[in-house]
Amino acid sequence: MDSVDAQVLKKAEEWRTGGHRAVLGTVVRTWGSAPRPVGAHVLVRDDGLVVGSVSGGCIEDDLVDKVRSGKVAAERPERVKYGITADEAFQFGLPCGGTIELVLEPVGEGSKIGELLARVGAGRHTLRRLDLATGEVTLRDGSGTDVLVCDEQQLVTAHGPRLRLLVIGAGQLTHYVAQMALALDYEVTICDPREEYADGWLVPGTALVRTMPDDTVLEFRPDRNTAIIALTHDPKLDDLALIEALKTEAFYVGAIGSQRNQAKRRERLREFGVTEVQLDALHGPVGLKNGARTPPEIAVSILAEMTAVKYGYRIAPPERIGTTATAEAGCVS
Repeated sequence: MDSVDAQVLKKAEEWRTGGHRAVLGTVVRTWGSAPRPVGAHVLVRDDGLVVGSVSGGCIEDDLVDKVRSGKVAAERPERVKYGITADEAFQFGLPCGGTIELVLEPVGEGSKIGELLARVGAGRHTLRRLDLATGEVTLRDGSGTDVLVCDEQQLVTAHGPRLRLLVIGAGQLTHYVAQMALALDYEVTICDPREEYADGWLVPGTALVRTMPDDTVLEFRPDRNTAIIALTHDPKLDDLALIEALKTEAFYVGAIGSQRNQAKRRERLREFGVTEVQLDALHGPVGLKNGARTPPEIAVSILAEMTAVKYGYRIAPPERIGTTATAEAGCVS
């Protein structure tokens, strides 16, 4: 599944080559409780078709009217704001106090969207610079950690390979993790050399490999857009993956197991030369500590923690309120 941004950009190139006029909108700044983050795209075609979203629909409706009439970004990029006043916020369906600033640009051959898509498809992190005065676009290599920049002269957006998730183990929990990760736009690969698990893998849209976990991690070449989770409960498999994963730039490395098992795992990993700094990067027990018990609940806790780490948040351990009749799940508590 393509990312939302890639879908918008691919459609922009498709419409351009098909002879349609279109305007690409990029969220460059938000205030208050804006519904879409900085970097979100919307694409409006001359006949009113829309791809992507920057609000619940009201802003898009206004953009459609302006694009169809040629009132915005007809020849050059243009900045627009929605929700500056309380009345406007209400009119455009924005949350209380929400404001969105967009850069709108006409899509043409000089937009270099086809070239951008080719670079990203080849695995190259790319910065796209839009000159706000002339509409000229230039592309150059990025680092993979770049963020959107917008000032009076330029809009620079970062594009690159999608998020990747490597899961060790094809058990029941992994089915839920994989399905949820696909919905969050991860490219999902499952590694399990055990026939009794791999033969039953049935999640469409994922890749299954049967190589040993350490070899798989090395071949995967994890980068800053990669998460790795060990879910087999078998040290012979999980530890092999973790020894290699903790040496990489993966933004998230996690392992299932109780606190007691995690302590034993850390001792084993030390014996294989894993440093204390590397061990501190291990999320174990994997997932947010939210009392999850069932496989779907545990999967939610794992993806929630991955999302927090991806955006640079550390979630404090929760305080349990009251008691329940059901015991805590050992693998996430």
